[in-house]
Amino acid sequence: MSRKTASDFHPEVLKLFDKYVHGVIGRRDFLKSAARYAAAGVTAEALLNALRPRFAEAAQVPEADPRIKIERISYASPQGSGTVRGYLVRPAKASGKLPTVLVVHENRGLNPHIEDIARRLALDNFIAFAPDALTPLGGYPGDEEKAVALFAKLDQAKTRNDFLAAADYLKKLPDGNGKVGVVGFCYGGGIANFLATRIPDLAAAVPFYGAQPPAEEVAKIKAPLLIHYAGNDQRIDAGWPAYETALKAAGVKYQEYTYPGVEHGFNNDTTPRYDAPAAKLAWQRTIDFFNKNLRG
Repeated sequence: MSRKTASDFHPEVLKLFDKYVHGVIGRRDFLKSAARYAAAGVTAEALLNALRPRFAEAAQVPEADPRIKIERISYASPQGSGTVRGYLVRPAKASGKLPTVLVVHENRGLNPHIEDIARRLALDNFIAFAPDALTPLGGYPGDEEKAVALFAKLDQAKTRNDFLAAADYLKKLPDGNGKVGVVGFCYGGGIANFLATRIPDLAAAVPFYGAQPPAEEVAKIKAPLLIHYAGNDQRIDAGWPAYETALKAAGVKYQEYTYPGVEHGFNNDTTPRYDAPAAKLAWQRTIDFFNKNLRG
C-alpha cells in the first residue's frame, strides 16, 4: 500500500490506531476491529502497515549534514535510572553560548523521527538534547511495536526524574547560555507540562498534544507555555478546559492553538496522521517562541 494521508482512513480506524499505539488495545484487537472498516481488497494488516512510520522517507536533516555536530552521550540521573543515554545536537559553527532545548519523545523512546527533530532545532541555532527513556531497558529497539511494549514496563517515577536530570544537564552545559526550553510530543507533551510544574527556572515549554498536569500543580508553573492541540484528538483535548481554567487562575503566561480537522500526532511527518500545513505552522510558532524566550 502506498503512502497515505489521514483522509484515506476511516475515522474509526484512526481512533483504533491511536488506542493501539498508546497500548490501550493490542495488535489482535486492532486488526479485528479495523477489519470492519477495510475497503474491498484491503486487509486490516495492510491498514496497519500503511499507518506505520516511514522514518527514512520523512527525515528532513541527514545525520551527515555538515552544518550540525552530533554526539551520543550519557548523563547521570541519580534519582532516576542512574545513567541515561541521549542524542545531543548542536550547530557545527556555533558562535557564543547558545540556548538549549530538551526534546521529549513519544511513548516509543528515542526513535529516528525524534532524532530528526533534534537536528532541525540545531539548524535553527539551538543546542538540542533528546534523551532515551528506554535506556534502562536497553534503549530504543528499532521496532515501534517492541518499543511500545517496552515503554509500558518503565518505572514512570524514575523516568520523570530522568527528564528532570536531563534539564539540569542542559542548564549546566558549558556551551549553553543557561536557558532551557522543552518541547515534547504526545507522551513527551505530558512530560513538558510536568517539567513546567517542577522546574521554577524553566525558560519555555511547548507541549504538543500532551496530557495536562493536575490542576493543583498548575500554580507552580513559572515558564511561559506554547500549547498545541489537534482538533480531532478527543482523548487529549478533553483535558484542556480544566487546564485552561487553572492556568488563568494561576496567572500563567500561555498561548494555546488547536488546529482544526487534524489528528493526534499531526506534527509527526513519518505517518499518515501528519498534516503538513498544521505542522509547519505549529513548528514555526515553536521556533519563534523559543527564539523569544531562550535567547538574550
